[in-house]
Amino acid sequence: MIPTWRLRAAFARRLSDMYGAEVPAYTTLLEVSAQVNDEVIGKHGDAGRLGGIERVTAERHGAIRVGTPREMRQAAQIFAALGMRPVGFYDLREAAASSVPVVSTAFRPVEAEELERNPFRVFTSMLTTADRRFFDADLEGRLESFLDRRALFPPELLHLAAQAEREGELDEAAAERFLTLAVAAFELSPEPVDRTWYAELERISAVAADIGGVASTHINHLTPRVLDIDELYRRMGERGITMIDRIQGPPRWDGPDVLLRQTSFRALSEARRFREADGSIGEGALRVRFGEVEARGIALTRAGRALYDELIGGPAAAWPLRFPRTERQLATREMGFFRYEPAAGRPRDGQRPPQDLPGLLDGGWLNALPIVYEDFLPASAAGIFQSNLTEEGTRDRSAMGTHYDQQWLSEVLERPVHDPFDLYAAQQDRSLRQAREAIGLPKDAL
Repeated sequence: MIPTWRLRAAFARRLSDMYGAEVPAYTTLLEVSAQVNDEVIGKHGDAGRLGGIERVTAERHGAIRVGTPREMRQAAQIFAALGMRPVGFYDLREAAASSVPVVSTAFRPVEAEELERNPFRVFTSMLTTADRRFFDADLEGRLESFLDRRALFPPELLHLAAQAEREGELDEAAAERFLTLAVAAFELSPEPVDRTWYAELERISAVAADIGGVASTHINHLTPRVLDIDELYRRMGERGITMIDRIQGPPRWDGPDVLLRQTSFRALSEARRFREADGSIGEGALRVRFGEVEARGIALTRAGRALYDELIGGPAAAWPLRFPRTERQLATREMGFFRYEPAAGRPRDGQRPPQDLPGLLDGGWLNALPIVYEDFLPASAAGIFQSNLTEEGTRDRSAMGTHYDQQWLSEVLERPVHDPFDLYAAQQDRSLRQAREAIGLPKDAL
């Protein structure tokens, strides 16, 4: 029997192999990432404080786009078979200056043990067809009619996915069939694209055209993790790969790595077949797929995130003045999430442990190990999307936007969308309870 985590690991590997065959520049990205990681480990030792090198090397996140709540719900079923739950709600309509009419969530493991086994994530965006800033009533109707006629995921795949979620495993034959169908569902389709229909949507948004202008979905990017994203950015340029204009997220500085830094090579022009207005088939090209790479840091609490959001639009010089400069400051100011463990080898000197966190850390009673940020930043995601668009698109700024939120998404998916802050807090609180008991502190301490 093949358990859930092995299904997830196999799916991530096969998806990476498929995408590398379709987009050769992605293979170059993997090669450069591996070189940079090896050199960082050679200079500074293991990357264990933010995930061991085995995890970092295997780590990927993918991105797909769907058009309707039905398709989003079906995608959720497939990822549930892999032990991946919806985490977070991201509104890219508000985060992007250009026209990006989607809301998103990320499907990923939620338990720390499952993340260690295989930390695969898929950032999944859904088209907001009812938003009048982008789609008038006529276009909404035609777009939804087009989307309702297509089937992204075959019934056999959905049946196997439900079985895998229900039973937590599949036998070898069923697992092989599930993986074959699942990978195939995210391959780039050779089916001709209706040129007139695609162009109509593209005038509003290239993202809308990529979602609603074709009969299938596909992986838009797969993202490896790198330990020095600035060095990778430089080396990709030396390889002749055109990168987007900057690295998204926190600036490079001499303090703790936090949250997420991302960049990508620019979307590549790929040959596609088009159906012309007279029914003939012609040749053309589209630029929709790109190669993203990321560097992950420490997960921030709500207070830490509020300070980050305040600083991120300003000069990098403000960071050393206002942001915690050490992991200890992040922990004691309750701005970062950590896993706490009793310190090994502390001498038995008869002292009672203090009941405050700074005292426990300074006195050598506890060690604080950073919890890796497993999620995404809407402004950074929108920045990546925007940097890879050929045109900004259009929107009617006089119209009212349609409301979407996390509760709405939970109802669409028929399963809860987890709040990432709650997941990190639960992991930190669990470690604190265990550490408190181990060193003999009363239950109401800390």
